[in-house]
Amino acid sequence: MAEIREITSGLLYPEGPVAMDDGSIIVTELQTGRLVRVQPDGKKDVVAELGGSANGAAIGPDGMMYVCNNGGLKLIEVDGKLTPGDGLADDYTGGSIQRVDIMRGTVETLYTECNGRQLRGPNDIVFDAAGGFWFTDFGKVQETQKDRCGVYYAKPDGSQITEMVFPIDGPNGVGLARDDTTLYVAQTFEGRVWQWDLAGPGEFAQMGGGGGSLLTGPGGGQLLVGLPGYQLLDSMAVDSAGNVCVATLMNGGISVISPDGVSVEHLPTPDPLTTNICFGGPDLQTAYITLTSQGKLVAMDWPRPGLKLHYTR
Repeated sequence: MAEIREITSGLLYPEGPVAMDDGSIIVTELQTGRLVRVQPDGKKDVVAELGGSANGAAIGPDGMMYVCNNGGLKLIEVDGKLTPGDGLADDYTGGSIQRVDIMRGTVETLYTECNGRQLRGPNDIVFDAAGGFWFTDFGKVQETQKDRCGVYYAKPDGSQITEMVFPIDGPNGVGLARDDTTLYVAQTFEGRVWQWDLAGPGEFAQMGGGGGSLLTGPGGGQLLVGLPGYQLLDSMAVDSAGNVCVATLMNGGISVISPDGVSVEHLPTPDPLTTNICFGGPDLQTAYITLTSQGKLVAMDWPRPGLKLHYTR
């Protein structure tokens, strides 16, 4: 295992790390509904108060931060640590996509529904070169039922949102291959990563949109990998070699999946709730990882550079 360096602690259920050009990392806090900037020396500053509960985040073409807000997360204490519990938060009002001016701290809500269907729990987000973004809606898990949600493509000006895959159970991490040729989505409870070939911005090369068939996955997706045993999948990043690097729960660490799905390498971390990874540093060869139950942001040297995102700030 590569050496893991602690950047900061005391975060309140961190997720959604975004590496900034100045060397800082902006993370979301699910427990507080905040964006928090972490400096290289570990100092923390609140960027914006979002309300609800913030998950994935990404810089858009306008330099704004776009955030998946799941509307509120019910947390329970297990063995002295907070973990998501079944049921809706007392203040839950629905999920949304928010646009944040990270210099002023102002917050604008872009989307709360698609085709009349409420967004239940938006989770992760990635921008393509055309300036649109893909995002997942994980939904909500309650005591006797759970939502079946989807994968969406939307424009950053709030003018258009399209349901691309429905239904899909527990879609979480989302990522794009180099040149936006392939879309990846991780299913949490199933421990699977699905892939779709793309013909253009917000356009599948193959038939999509439905629940799949006996021979394909949700929305016509193809299975990249299904992990064995009790391993749950969270958010992801793609590295420059095309590996899909997925934060893995229970078997805490990062699962590094080769582009053909044949090879899976597991890099362990000291937290069973390892939730997210992004790449940063001048050479993109530093992986920043959220250890959520420990409230920590950590870093480790990566053997390859990460895949450069289309937009940074």
